[in-house]
Amino acid sequence: MTTPEATDFAALGLPRQLVRALNREGITSPFEIQRATLPDALAGRDVLGRGQTGSGKTLAFGLPVLARMAAGPKARPNHPRALILVPTRELAMQVNDALMPLGRAVGVFLKTAVGGVPYDRQIDSLRRGVEIIVATPGRLGDLIERGVCRLDDIQVTVLDEADQMADMGFLPDVTELLAKTPADAQRLLFSATLDGDVDTLVKRFMTDPVTHSTAPPTAAVSTMDHHMLLIPPHDKFAVAASIAARQGRTMMFARTQMGVDRLVAQLAEVGVRAGALHGGKTQRVRTRTLAEFKEGRMNVLVATDVAARGIHVDGVSLVVHIDPPKDPKDYLHRAGRTARAGESGAVATLVLPKQRRSTLAVLQKAGVEPAQTRVRAGDQVLTEVTGARQPSGVPVVDEPPAPRRTGERRYGDRPQGERRYGDRRHSDRPHGERRYGDRPQGERHYGDRPHGERRYGDRPQGERRYGDHQGRDDRRPDERRGPRERWSDERRRPTPTR
Repeated sequence: MTTPEATDFAALGLPRQLVRALNREGITSPFEIQRATLPDALAGRDVLGRGQTGSGKTLAFGLPVLARMAAGPKARPNHPRALILVPTRELAMQVNDALMPLGRAVGVFLKTAVGGVPYDRQIDSLRRGVEIIVATPGRLGDLIERGVCRLDDIQVTVLDEADQMADMGFLPDVTELLAKTPADAQRLLFSATLDGDVDTLVKRFMTDPVTHSTAPPTAAVSTMDHHMLLIPPHDKFAVAASIAARQGRTMMFARTQMGVDRLVAQLAEVGVRAGALHGGKTQRVRTRTLAEFKEGRMNVLVATDVAARGIHVDGVSLVVHIDPPKDPKDYLHRAGRTARAGESGAVATLVLPKQRRSTLAVLQKAGVEPAQTRVRAGDQVLTEVTGARQPSGVPVVDEPPAPRRTGERRYGDRPQGERRYGDRRHSDRPHGERRYGDRPQGERHYGDRPHGERRYGDRPQGERRYGDHQGRDDRRPDERRGPRERWSDERRRPTPTR
């Protein structure tokens, strides 16, 4: 166990190579969750870590995994040695981005395995051998079914955001994957809560785990202000737009994908550029949108709850619940996008009159006592609470793609003259080469007939058969119809009255 004076990574037992790599990244002082869990994790024990989102859990489990992988042999093809399971693609990429520079410093290779992107690169990396695979349960299961990934060599398994995986219905997949790892492998589980379904995983797969809880599972921290903004229904968008036009980085949450897209489009019409993030977007679009938000090319990100726990962006000063959450956990994880790692931030929930009672109950279960304020669009108090200001009113026009430099290649381009499978050019085959379907001149195939040959059904020119009528029909009208038709005509004649 650690002593109070163990305030740096070297004192916690981390190898020198990793300490130097952390220093190069500007990371010198461990967070509370890292100080608590690193010694036990480095010693090979199973660890349960509960901490507020944004408290530094990624390095708390990532550093022990990197240290163990660096001290062991290289991975065999298709046999990773460590597994980090996460619920969302964004979280997988963020974990990978956080650990990759450190892994590179100690010769440890990482690879993400997530849905929404082609299999090819993931399969190629596994075949070359990667020590750590950061995966979502669905894609990892697919790779195992394809026979390109086996978990026989796993020495450490990490479950990050375990409670969210349970909430999203991944528990059967997670259980099946953990059962494929060696029973004596080390397991590290990190979550905001350690109850319910998470406790089921703990009892089945963890051996004498040591628990470290660094914060209560609530969002009532001193660095975060909570506001309930009571608004009239017809003012909801005007209030949301003025908040979105504020200075500073803002995250907004809506309940549905359609609601996210609609709000982004409406904000663009009044002059606020915002990005949409939800499961209905392709992975390429989601990655580009998140990058633009992180790099400050847009200050507003509108997302669904699926994205709430998978996003870590520094400097988010305000979280806005456009649609109040229906569950305390959703509130906590939405709110956790701000006030991360000791920074300050605010959380505002837009509440219509009919939503006030239910929303207040959810916040109380989350351990939050919000300041309740009645506001309308343009009120000074709205500006004081959120920094709201009037949007420009000039519709946002998407910027055209930047012109490419001479010789620059982009995704999908191919060098001049390069051919790919399925390409065919006029006269691109060597002279005399035959392909499937070609026949030499004069060669007969089944179905060909010599000139003038007659077959069943052919008739000599000019021969007439029953039913043929050429030119004018000289028969009388009553002779042209058959017996049935004449009988029908007689039935249609009116019956004479007596």
